[in-house]
This record gives sequence, structure tokens and C-alpha cells, in this order.
Amino acid sequence: MTLIEVKQHLEQLDSITFTLPNGNLVPNHFHVTEIGKISKTFIDCGGTLRQEKKVNFQLWNANDYDHRLHPEKLLKIIELSEDTLNLENLEIEVEYQGEYTIEKFGMDYQNGTFLLTSLVTDCLAKDKCGIPTKPKVKLSNIQDQACCTPESGCC
Repeated sequence: MTLIEVKQHLEQLDSITFTLPNGNLVPNHFHVTEIGKISKTFIDCGGTLRQEKKVNFQLWNANDYDHRLHPEKLLKIIELSEDTLNLENLEIEVEYQGEYTIEKFGMDYQNGTFLLTSLVTDCLAKDKCGIPTKPKVKLSNIQDQACCTPESGCC
């Protein structure tokens, strides 16, 4: 989800809800303690120089149950961040305190709630570092082949 998409959704909401990948909700008394621009320059295992840029939100829980972050307040914080940090319309990455360390998530939106989505690592140079790829098989081709039956000897 991009920064513009987040702003568009916030304009339509009366309250903000974040849902973790396991279905649990981030407590309603969370704060957005940081909005930042993250730039990462790296070389992948195939030797290609790459650059990645994202907008980062950090969510934090305090024992402050009397204050809730309302959509219009978060919109103001985002607009201030856009002006001050010269933010572009980049993908959002969310940091949230896990059991032992800070966890990072992607973000999506569904049915009035922001979904924190799992992130995974991946090799960006599979073709250069020898990682075999699984061949794609058309299901229509499988149907043309003889079925495996007990008398066929394939089992």
C-alpha cells in the first residue's frame, strides 16, 4: 500500500484500526511515534546494485488509554512528514513491537481496517546464483495425461 492510498482511506474513516497477520488487533490506544523515509542501497547475491525506498510508520502502545489517534490527526502528521521529509508516494512499511524485537510488516486495507501483512525474504538474483526454479505446469496438460490408477503401476 502506498502513502497516497493510506491518506485516501484515512479520509473515509471515523477511527483507525490495525490488524496483525495473526488476526489480533493493535490496541486502540496505539500511537504513530515515527513517520520516516527509509532508503536502502545494497548489492544482491548476483552482484547487482539495488536501491529500495519506503515510507516507514512506527506504531507504539503506551499505557495512555485516554488518548486515541484519530484519522484526521494521522493525516496531519502524514502531511507534515511529506513537507518536511519530501516524501514520495512510496510503499509503506510498518514497525511494531513484537515479543522480543521490532517486527516489520507490509500494509494493506480491507473492510475499514489496515492490515499488517507478513514480509518474506527472497533471492533477487535467482538466475545468477543457481537457485533452481520450479517449472510451471499447465493444469490442462495434466488432464491430458493418463490418470494414475492402482493397476497402472505408478503407485
